[in-house]
Amino acid sequence: MDVNSPHGFPFSIVGFDLDGTLLDTSGDLAAAVNHALASIGRDPLSVEAVKPMIGGGARAMLRHGLDATGGCDDETLDTLHRRLLDYYEANLAVHTAPFPGAIQALDALAERGVTMGIMTNKLERFARAILGALGLTDRFAAIIGGDTLGVAKPSPVPIQALVDQCGGGKAAFIGDSIFDVQAARAAGLPVVACRFGFLSQPVETLGADAIIDGYDTLIPTLERLGPSAT
Repeated sequence: MDVNSPHGFPFSIVGFDLDGTLLDTSGDLAAAVNHALASIGRDPLSVEAVKPMIGGGARAMLRHGLDATGGCDDETLDTLHRRLLDYYEANLAVHTAPFPGAIQALDALAERGVTMGIMTNKLERFARAILGALGLTDRFAAIIGGDTLGVAKPSPVPIQALVDQCGGGKAAFIGDSIFDVQAARAAGLPVVACRFGFLSQPVETLGADAIIDGYDTLIPTLERLGPSAT
């Protein structure tokens, strides 16, 4: 057991991805993609079609959306990326909400003295705006976006920065994409994958240390992972 872990819990720090992990942002992200597509006369995509496109940042998401509706050149992508970001910034918390049980899981971790942080490939200002709109900002000792350090997941650098900003100690990461798993593993952290996330491939193929179907099993899953985590 980690001597730095309070209340006998095996981790003193737990980090979270944002989109598809802590928050269901799919409705607002799909609306932003469709706003950009509509500006050049493309048909809209469903929320379910957009979900697998999320995780690599807004530009990558938009490129997937454009590829699915006829493709585009780099100049058009640049123009539409700006339109998407402007629209999203003005409408980023219309449909967004925590996944079921997420707030209760954050409460349970806080009761165990765990320090929590966010590392998302979303721009930091967007992440902070959404968390602020939902009244969640104060729950996190670190909020790191894909632009904060000039490098995003799957690089381990922002995950390591999250751990440092949370005070150091034994940490685990929760995510829903291959980027989350690769980054956490490269940083030396055990990683839990969310089956309910915005999956672009079967969750079993991500290579996570554990999988949860919902937040009601997060605490016992982390308790099981603790003894084997390096």
